[in-house]
Amino acid sequence: MTTLANEQLLLLPQKAVYWPREGMLIIADIHFGKAASFRALGVPVPAGTTSANLGALDVLLAQYEVRHIMFLGDFLHAKAAHAHSTLMAMLAWRARHPDLRLTLVRGNHDLHAGDPPAQLDIEMVDEPHVIGPFAFCHHPDVLVPSYVLAGHVHPVYRLRSGWESLLLPCFLIGAERMVLPSFGAFTGGHPVAPQPGERLCVSSGDAVLEIPLPTA
Repeated sequence: MTTLANEQLLLLPQKAVYWPREGMLIIADIHFGKAASFRALGVPVPAGTTSANLGALDVLLAQYEVRHIMFLGDFLHAKAAHAHSTLMAMLAWRARHPDLRLTLVRGNHDLHAGDPPAQLDIEMVDEPHVIGPFAFCHHPDVLVPSYVLAGHVHPVYRLRSGWESLLLPCFLIGAERMVLPSFGAFTGGHPVAPQPGERLCVSSGDAVLEIPLPTA
């Protein structure tokens, strides 16, 4: 559990954040339909990423008391993400969770892909979307007086031990913002270098661990 803007937030090893007081699950960059978009371009990538994303959401819904999912942008990857099989899987998932409130803060991919189908019953908002002390955004550099929770960057951090290294998804935490890792399967990551005063927590898949950083 970490305290940001005087609120308790739980950083989850599944690359998401849970806000207990609001019963809110916060998800960045799920990129539904990315693999389908690549296949539409003739790139032979594996299928099944939509099912993997939905299954990962179901694991968290079973584990925590979630009333509201806040998606921090890039819900759909591209126009090709509107493929019939992708949408049918999403609609079937939504039918299993009819009372769950869903909100999507539009990101750059959403602007190109278009809004999700109305049948998914997702509240569409633009950044910054303020609830309590937090501004829910897609881009981390939005200037607002609230504490920013954002995605877009897909942050990962390289751990080194001798000649070996490992890239792990991470939460980048500063005084005015936190950048979440990408939740989606098949989304990749961008290595980040924390700035002075920032904290960095990596996910091993089983736990979230804070990495000690130099103070000078």
